[in-house]
Amino acid sequence: MSFVLSRCLCGVLSLQAAPSRLLLEQHNHAVQSLWFSPVVSLKTSVPLRAEPRKKKKVDPKREQAVKDRLKKKLRKLEKVPPEFIPIEDFITPTKFLDETRERGATRISFEESESRALLLKEWSLYKRKQYMAEMEAIKLALEAQRQALEELKLESEELYQEALKPDPLLFPFTREGPVYTPPIPNYYAPDGKYSDVTKVYTQ
Repeated sequence: MSFVLSRCLCGVLSLQAAPSRLLLEQHNHAVQSLWFSPVVSLKTSVPLRAEPRKKKKVDPKREQAVKDRLKKKLRKLEKVPPEFIPIEDFITPTKFLDETRERGATRISFEESESRALLLKEWSLYKRKQYMAEMEAIKLALEAQRQALEELKLESEELYQEALKPDPLLFPFTREGPVYTPPIPNYYAPDGKYSDVTKVYTQ
């Protein structure tokens, strides 16, 4: 039925399109409109006679079972501990674990070992004397401070209370401690060149 209707419609439009072609030949400046459109531009399609798809009935028990399985998987994933980013500095390379690569101990003569032992004893004795002298100086300073505060208290209670307050000018206090090796005079430490091989981890 639809095919017959489309054939009739094409015939009627072809009859109307014939004079339009003549008018276009005679008048080159004519404006093309919907009535002068060629039949070739018309397109027909087969009508769709399909009914809408029916929704499937969902079993509530089956849907609940799917949800329970998903919750169970989520609980298992939560129990798995997160993977930490490895610290390369704490991992010993395998080439350093080779037992065949051993550095032999340097052998020194008996006289050298004895001189080193005597030097170490002298150094220990020197540091002990230095420590005892420092402790004695601190003890004398504290005793002198106590006596001065007692005398100041007898003179003026107000000045005594002011003397007990901390001195803010003593801080910040900076000092360089002793080092294991003495510094090399006139030594310039270069920055050097290096290639950054740090691994980037993304989670």
